[in-house]
Amino acid sequence: MIRVLVVDDSATMRSLIAAVLSRDPEIEVVGQAGDPLEARDAIKALNPDVITLDVEMPNMNGIDFLERIMRLRPMPVVMVSTLTVRGAEVTLEALELGAVDCVAKPSTGGLEGFQELPEKVKTAARAKVRPLPPRGAAPPQPLQHTADGRVVAIGSSTGGVEALIAVLGRFPANCPATVITQHMPAAFTKSFADRLDRLCAPKVEEAYDGAPLAAGRVYVAAGGACHLEVVGAAQLRCRVQPGEPVNGHRPSVDVLFRSVARTVGRRGVGLILTGMGRDGAQGLLEMRQAGAHTLGQDEASCVVYGMPKAAFEIGAVERQAPLDRLAGELLKTSGPTKLERA
Repeated sequence: MIRVLVVDDSATMRSLIAAVLSRDPEIEVVGQAGDPLEARDAIKALNPDVITLDVEMPNMNGIDFLERIMRLRPMPVVMVSTLTVRGAEVTLEALELGAVDCVAKPSTGGLEGFQELPEKVKTAARAKVRPLPPRGAAPPQPLQHTADGRVVAIGSSTGGVEALIAVLGRFPANCPATVITQHMPAAFTKSFADRLDRLCAPKVEEAYDGAPLAAGRVYVAAGGACHLEVVGAAQLRCRVQPGEPVNGHRPSVDVLFRSVARTVGRRGVGLILTGMGRDGAQGLLEMRQAGAHTLGQDEASCVVYGMPKAAFEIGAVERQAPLDRLAGELLKTSGPTKLERA
């Protein structure tokens, strides 16, 4: 049984969350708390496996409380957020601090908005949670790169916010044209792209239909009803269009990777990061078969070694590397080959 502590300042919301989780036979709600001070005592008394944590609460906001947890007693946390711009920004900050995943509060007050919560809690219980680095640690500096016309495609899911910040934070302003599919609620992807843009040297924005691919530009797939693909010949661009879910996801990493295999071929570089499930494995294999270089995050540095493992097991991954080396590996493999230099 996975023991869960529910932390939310609303008694109604605590009851909703507890009701949804209690329907799953593998989950036991062992306690509830109305604010971080109550939660602190409950953690000591109950020793839960996972916490669901509201973003904004009295006495101490959820972000400050999460930071204390991740420094003093790292444990799996699933953030419960409102569907607002402020809620999205705070949730992304929480994911950057080490929260495993997030779920949006239902706008109607019913249970249907929480359908994914039990699976996210179970995934969180299996996740690798690490303590935060020391305060004041200098962020890594961007690496050097010579623009060469390559296209980098990245897929990620659970744990991907932290991983993408680590990778893109090392990208220089003239990085290869980069396209990303990160599994994330629709309300959060615009805020995520804006946050990456503030933190990273390249220009980062949410992908839009017809967006031109060029060095120094990074596009993040919008969550919701559309997939992101790379299309074009002389001028590569983003195609954002509706479609059925693939591998249960929309946008899907497989859809993105397959489009890069078709359109870019050996000029592509694929990277699959931490995440649950198999989305992206087959598409990455098609990229490799088309001549692209392919990389996977290694098991030790993944929050959830699901997607990279699935890709590695079918031969889609050319080589694996820890998170702190992936940016360098990407930029190295996106350099010109001997044939292209000739």
